[in-house]
Amino acid sequence: MAKKQKKAKAKSKPAAKKIVKKLAAKKTSAKPAAKKTNGNAPRPSSKPYGKDGKALTGVRILDFTHVQSGPTCTQLLAWFGADVIKVERPGVGDITRGQLVDVKGADSLYFTMLNHNKRSITIDSKHPQGMRVLNALIKSCDVLVENFAPGALDRMGLTWEYIHKLNPRMIVASVKGFGPGPYEDCKVYENVAQCAGGSASTTGFRDGPPLVTGAQIGDSGTGLHLALGIVSALYQRIRTGRGQKVLCAMQDGVLNLSRVKLRDQQRLAHGPLTEYSQYGEGIPFGDATPRAGNDSGGGQPGRILKCKGAPQDPDAYIYFITQAPVWGPICDLIGEPTWKTDPEFATPRARLPKLNQIFARIEEWTMTMTKFEVMNACNAVDIPVGPILSMKELAEEKSLRDTGTVVEVDHPTRGKYLSVGNPIKMSDSITEVERSPLLGEHTDEILTKVLGFKAAEVAEIKNSGALSAPEKKEKAA
Repeated sequence: MAKKQKKAKAKSKPAAKKIVKKLAAKKTSAKPAAKKTNGNAPRPSSKPYGKDGKALTGVRILDFTHVQSGPTCTQLLAWFGADVIKVERPGVGDITRGQLVDVKGADSLYFTMLNHNKRSITIDSKHPQGMRVLNALIKSCDVLVENFAPGALDRMGLTWEYIHKLNPRMIVASVKGFGPGPYEDCKVYENVAQCAGGSASTTGFRDGPPLVTGAQIGDSGTGLHLALGIVSALYQRIRTGRGQKVLCAMQDGVLNLSRVKLRDQQRLAHGPLTEYSQYGEGIPFGDATPRAGNDSGGGQPGRILKCKGAPQDPDAYIYFITQAPVWGPICDLIGEPTWKTDPEFATPRARLPKLNQIFARIEEWTMTMTKFEVMNACNAVDIPVGPILSMKELAEEKSLRDTGTVVEVDHPTRGKYLSVGNPIKMSDSITEVERSPLLGEHTDEILTKVLGFKAAEVAEIKNSGALSAPEKKEKAA
């Protein structure tokens, strides 16, 4: 009898489990579970926009950069709220502190305009105590950014393996001149990058030499690319929990910015580039994308034309595009209404061989007005034009001051100066441009508040000479 009861109980257990499962299914079907939109995403902040920190608040950058490409990157990250700790050589610092100096005894504009919102610490990396500080910084930072010459970081003992062992979450981001290949060990500067990346060969007039552009697409352009790579690596680390290497070669960055010319190189295989001026002039194309002066690169014919005051005023010019949809208004403005229906001018294809004639006529009209008057007249009928603005005009432009694109900064040794502000505007991450640091200004602050060294440890490190320039020996009489 007892055995039968045990068997009955044993049979009832699976049945009970089925009932529980059915009840659970009914509960879940009655009220669908809330879907997760993005894992364990936090609830939206209740604070007003722009008042709850910045985009990269909480990210710490170990900045081993100098000159322009690297500092461009780390300054942008600092503007977005990252704590950027700039490591500099004792007594010397970033070489640009003393380059192109315009105010005696003060850091140059070259340095100050590329190192806003950063903290500076001086460390002799060759000193054992200096390496002790560097190791502590590597452990406490999220990203190490450098633009040393090829192999320099390894020679300092800071190989990827060494860094990754100290901090597996560390992202090591580098700017180099060339990527892997025959030239990867070569040093590269701005104009070298422009030449090696294809920009110079396609800049200038057809009958003149290659030209570099005034825009720093090699240095600053690569710094911007690197900043995107770093932010992407930080985002991936949320998922993987580990750091990685990020490399931006200056040649690659320039080529990326010159992509429309690589596009035209491939189009050449299928015939002439009809929007280039030389097509209308009957000049044959070679086997490489040519220099095209001020022709538009977007397929719509464009030129820089004189306005009232040119050429005495070197900036009294405007860029004018003969966009097909507004050909009618262009003809009306310049006093050639018959061109709208004349078969010789009415279609884009018909106009291509006559671009020199067309732009010469448009220039007759633009020379009767200032560049701003031309812009107002054209904008009223949606004709795309752009005045040639000098750096003086940009520095004085009120709208750029209002948006923070141009900012005035006060510096303790050089006084007030103008700088470019954050070009990227975000509604919930408001940029405040703070002055660049004095050499080693934050050394004590970083040692104590960031790395947590006690007073005795700080004294030991300082007394060792690891954070200061060696004393100059007096010459014997």
